[in-house]
Amino acid sequence: MSLLSEEDLEQLRAKGISKDKVRDQLEIFRDGIPFVHLEKAAVIGEGISKFSAHEEEDLIADFDKLRTSLSLLKFVPASGAASRMFKALFNFLDAYNPSEENLSDYFSRTEDKDLKVFSERLEDFPFYDILKDKISGKSISEGGALHLFVNELLSEEGLNYGFFPKGLLPFHKYPNQAVTPFEEHLKEGAAYAKTGNKAKIHFTISEQHTELFGKELNRIEDRISKATDTGFDIGYSYQKSSTDTLAVDMENKPFRNSDGSLLFRPGGHGALIENLNEQNADVIFIKNIDNVVVPENFDGVTRSKKVLAGVLLHVQQKAFMYAKLLDAHKISEEQIADIKQFLEKELNVRFSNTYESFTADEQMKVLKDKINRPIRICGMVKNEGEPGGGPFWIKDSSNRISLQIVESAQMDTSNQSQKDIVAQATHFNPVDLVCGVRNYKGEKYNLLNFVDPKQGFITGKTKDGKELKALELPGLWNGAMAFWNTIFVEVPLLTFNPVKTVNDLLKPSHQVS
Repeated sequence: MSLLSEEDLEQLRAKGISKDKVRDQLEIFRDGIPFVHLEKAAVIGEGISKFSAHEEEDLIADFDKLRTSLSLLKFVPASGAASRMFKALFNFLDAYNPSEENLSDYFSRTEDKDLKVFSERLEDFPFYDILKDKISGKSISEGGALHLFVNELLSEEGLNYGFFPKGLLPFHKYPNQAVTPFEEHLKEGAAYAKTGNKAKIHFTISEQHTELFGKELNRIEDRISKATDTGFDIGYSYQKSSTDTLAVDMENKPFRNSDGSLLFRPGGHGALIENLNEQNADVIFIKNIDNVVVPENFDGVTRSKKVLAGVLLHVQQKAFMYAKLLDAHKISEEQIADIKQFLEKELNVRFSNTYESFTADEQMKVLKDKINRPIRICGMVKNEGEPGGGPFWIKDSSNRISLQIVESAQMDTSNQSQKDIVAQATHFNPVDLVCGVRNYKGEKYNLLNFVDPKQGFITGKTKDGKELKALELPGLWNGAMAFWNTIFVEVPLLTFNPVKTVNDLLKPSHQVS
């Protein structure tokens, strides 16, 4: 590590980053990250489970029966900023001067279809009623009114939504109020993540937004508690600076800021595995902050979550029984075969070709390793052209085959055989997980032991006009959970309603009828 000065080492100590971690990251930049090798797409009956209505009712009943004795937690990644959501509006403010051009000429000149849709359906946005009074009565042109509206929406002097976290923006327009995703997640937590009359929900947020979340909770908590007969235990955590990753120049040497200090960048949502690792509950639901539904779809989402939780409890019960049996060492060859079959049929575990040649003791050692892992049940929706990671069977560098969620950036689509496998995919991942993170003794697994560090991403960026390479950690539901036991389950498309751009709020799934 001769590249690092004493000042650099002090910077590492302040961030809680070890020299070994920096060395490992430099090696990753130097060696590169190979593409994931896809074996085949996971489809219904071959990696993705689909349940009948009757089976779903049984799974829901099982969950509702057992939940009273379980600790439940809803974990919501919520640090996403709204600035990217308003990209088209920021561009409009920069590109349009209402005193020099009328609006129709602007649309003709720029072919800005997103802004045209925004302007034509202004009254359908949940923040319209908040802002309409600010521009009413002003004798200005149509273009001037729209410019003023957008400026009031985004500027520091106005609502400042460009600074807000996505979770605190108005998403849904109810008859008497606009409702944020934060509020919708509290309602969801009351429906399926409640033990007794208490729902425990944890949000990972940006530290700069702590006060804003606190104010929103104070504003809505009493109303939501009364409406749902639920008390809320709300927790927050921040992405740790120790999970930031070093940036390098194009020669893979540490990139330095203008003051000579090392440039570190946030490690992406994969860093949140550390936040998740600090949570402890029997069942943990994971869902992104911007994926919420309007009232008519609420029951469908609740049912879907309970189905996934029922699947977890069903397989976990068997896994615990078998893990306990393996620890007892009093086990027959027939039981060994039963455990292997359970792992293969119900937990999608694959064994090496040499497994059958092992002695009974060696097989038991393999089975212990395979069964003593956290379990994730992942909802999968039919592919309707939305972006998102997909479910695939992959083969790693040690020829181990496993079921994984793979992002497009991890795939070698220049390879025709890999491209053909991608084309066969029928489902994608909406970030809809139910997790079991304890062993049969009730001890929580250290989730950091089940991360595949080779499933990160290297991306190109710029800083001060200079090119650099940045490293994203293995994604929270990708490489950060690579060595978990995994089950994919088809869930209804209504459970997936992300808001990536402001115009997504105009979709029927976000319009309260």
